[in-house]
Amino acid sequence: MKILFFVSSMHAGGAERVAATLASAWVQRGDDVTLVPSYTKKGKLFYKLDRGIKLVWLADRMGWLGKTWFASVRKWFAIRRLVKETRPDVIISFLTNVNVMVLLATRGMDVPTIVCERTNPAVSTSAGKTLQRLRRLVYPWASLVTVQSEDSVERFQVAVQGIRRLAVIPNPLPPELTSKQIVRPPAGPGARLRLVAMGRLVASKRFGSLIQVFSTLAAEFPEWDLYIWGEGPLRTVLEQQVQDAGLDGRVFLPGRTNLPWEELASSDTFVLTSEVEGFPNVLLEAMAQGLACVTVDCPSGPREISRNGEDALLVPLGDEPALANALRQLMGDPVLRDVLGKHAAISVRQRYDLHEILHQWDALIASVRAPERQEVNA
Repeated sequence: MKILFFVSSMHAGGAERVAATLASAWVQRGDDVTLVPSYTKKGKLFYKLDRGIKLVWLADRMGWLGKTWFASVRKWFAIRRLVKETRPDVIISFLTNVNVMVLLATRGMDVPTIVCERTNPAVSTSAGKTLQRLRRLVYPWASLVTVQSEDSVERFQVAVQGIRRLAVIPNPLPPELTSKQIVRPPAGPGARLRLVAMGRLVASKRFGSLIQVFSTLAAEFPEWDLYIWGEGPLRTVLEQQVQDAGLDGRVFLPGRTNLPWEELASSDTFVLTSEVEGFPNVLLEAMAQGLACVTVDCPSGPREISRNGEDALLVPLGDEPALANALRQLMGDPVLRDVLGKHAAISVRQRYDLHEILHQWDALIASVRAPERQEVNA
């Protein structure tokens, strides 16, 4: 099967990581995959790709870009030429801005196209008004639109009406992670314990609220520190909040890490406080490593990933006392941390295993391909 796969970039993002995982898995089983980062400033590969993937930087095929509107026209032509050259059996596209351009460029080309939303579009503010209008216009042209969680479906159907088909497909766990054994040795006497969070330092991650909640627990749990990994525009504000709360030496903002799994593995509890997520990969990956987790019940993903709070402590969004109580439970009970972490790892490794998610993708792709196309490529 020939798959033409569009993604915005191959930087260090969740969508990019999923694109690398899926594209590599398809190639390894014998599919022909062309991966196309469409970002006009090109960039570099952050994630490792299988050597069999055909990587095409769209920027290399666009020539001189000129003004913004002219760059969009060049991108439109470059995508159409690429589709004609590769003659794919299916086109897969990630992220709203990429999806809109791909649907505009492939209009009338009679190639099955699956576009994938990577946030909850009903509550996310990442798409401006113009992009939202274009999404409402062109998404009905797609063969299939996917979202990452059941929680997104009803809201998306209201926000973007008239689409042909809508399906849910979650992110897979990277095989490099699930192949690792879960080894969490108990902390020794006097060891510092880590509560960890990860994400962009932006308002939607609500790290300011997390620091405030931790400040109410710091005296009760003097052996615990809070690490918030990530970078972003709120760094100065958060650093000032830490200083004002007298938490220097207890709350750390070490920046972005190239070794997120290692940082999770060396921590003792993970917390997610976002007001909105598309599908929180970091929560999934923390649970897969046997880390006991607390998560707010934000749209969308945490409720499904945690199985309604069975595999992680689930608290209402915006309820800071409930968040504090959940953290207090885990920070004060090493047995609970151990049991919940092991239970979480078994659960998510089964449900989000790469082979299971590939099986779901196979069903979706088969459902949009014309019977005659499948027979020719069988």
